[in-house]
Amino acid sequence: MTDRRDTDPEATGPDDETKPHDSAFFSPPAEPRSEWAAPRWTEPEPRPPTPEHWFEAAPRARVEPVTAQQRSAGIGTVVTTALLAAVLASGGTLVALNATGALDRPAPATTVDPNSTTVNQPITINESSAIVNVASRAGPAVVQIRTGGEVDPNETAIPEQGVGSGVIFNSNGWILTNRHVVAGSATVTVELKDGTEYTGTIYGIDTLTDLAIVKVEATGLTAAALGDSDGLRVGQLVVAIGSPLGTFSNTVTSGIVSAKGRTIQTEGSQLNNLIQTDAAINPGNSGGPLLDATAAVVGINTAIARDSTGIGFSIPINLAKPLMEQAIAGQPLARPYIGIRFVRIDSQRAKDLNLPVNTGAYVRILDANEQPTDQNAVESGSPAASAGIQTGDIVVSINGKAIDQEHPLDTLLTQFAPGETVTLGIVRNGEHSTANVTLGTRPPGLG
Repeated sequence: MTDRRDTDPEATGPDDETKPHDSAFFSPPAEPRSEWAAPRWTEPEPRPPTPEHWFEAAPRARVEPVTAQQRSAGIGTVVTTALLAAVLASGGTLVALNATGALDRPAPATTVDPNSTTVNQPITINESSAIVNVASRAGPAVVQIRTGGEVDPNETAIPEQGVGSGVIFNSNGWILTNRHVVAGSATVTVELKDGTEYTGTIYGIDTLTDLAIVKVEATGLTAAALGDSDGLRVGQLVVAIGSPLGTFSNTVTSGIVSAKGRTIQTEGSQLNNLIQTDAAINPGNSGGPLLDATAAVVGINTAIARDSTGIGFSIPINLAKPLMEQAIAGQPLARPYIGIRFVRIDSQRAKDLNLPVNTGAYVRILDANEQPTDQNAVESGSPAASAGIQTGDIVVSINGKAIDQEHPLDTLLTQFAPGETVTLGIVRNGEHSTANVTLGTRPPGLG
């Protein structure tokens, strides 16, 4: 596992590292071929022939022989007597039911055998209607972003241009998008769904994730609602909207949340805590929103797996919310920083390294064989060093919130702003203690 620094390695690279119109890509490491990936399917076992009796007619009902006494009455007499009794009985019953008013009552509900295969199950959600609703409500808040690169006046080359997507999160012209969509661009043009165009400016770039904020001078724009990415569940319906291939504006695709907490290595950077989805994401979708069934933004689409089908990734919206709040308040975009290198602890790593806890952030640098090194994992002069954090400590909580697989240290830190003081729960040599740390500002270019 790759060692991480503070809130994991910076998720951005040099400005000219990726073309602004491309989605980020990553290539998973090759793994041995599985049995299911064999070049051809094995032939199924031949089915046994259908038993001949399956085609036979149903056996006739057995007729009991008539006794001698029944014969003496005569068939005609018996039939006539039976019909007369039935008519009289039904007439008497009808009179009685009318007198009691029983025939005026509504018919009882039909009951169905619960073991029958014809039972109609109730529909809990109309997926098609949900997607239509999401597209209608969130579509006007999704924009196309066209960028133009800087040009050397001594060169005759045509400036590089690209197309991406973005989502309006505040009606006064604030737009959230991907860093790789706008970084290094000389011009930014924002086009709304109705075709209206604005000149945009890059307000700020995130130093931790592949996020950026663009501003246009406009008011009264349609803004998207923001959801809670922490509440997402695997298998949940999600919808992506964007401009795939830079041509098909406001394209809607749907899928599910395939997984959470993914870490991928893109071209020159590492992205952590991502949402994996099988909703179709293509170049040009970058920066567009991933939405839940209520049309609330739960992620920002950022990367697709190279040579794959149905493997895309989005940055959880909860990671972006602090940046959005800073922008609206007119503050520069900044991330908190404590100044440690750490690895995440899971049950297997706890067993391998003989650690006293199964979750947390281990303040240690490991070698290629996953063994602790003697390197100092606490940056000199950092907030962590000032608070007395030491190499070998295990951070198990922040302000009482446990650090685990669903809530890693780097994700929890994003909820705080530089300058805030937080209380870290520490395990040192098997003993529990706390340390108060005043968060610094994450330096640009931190790797």
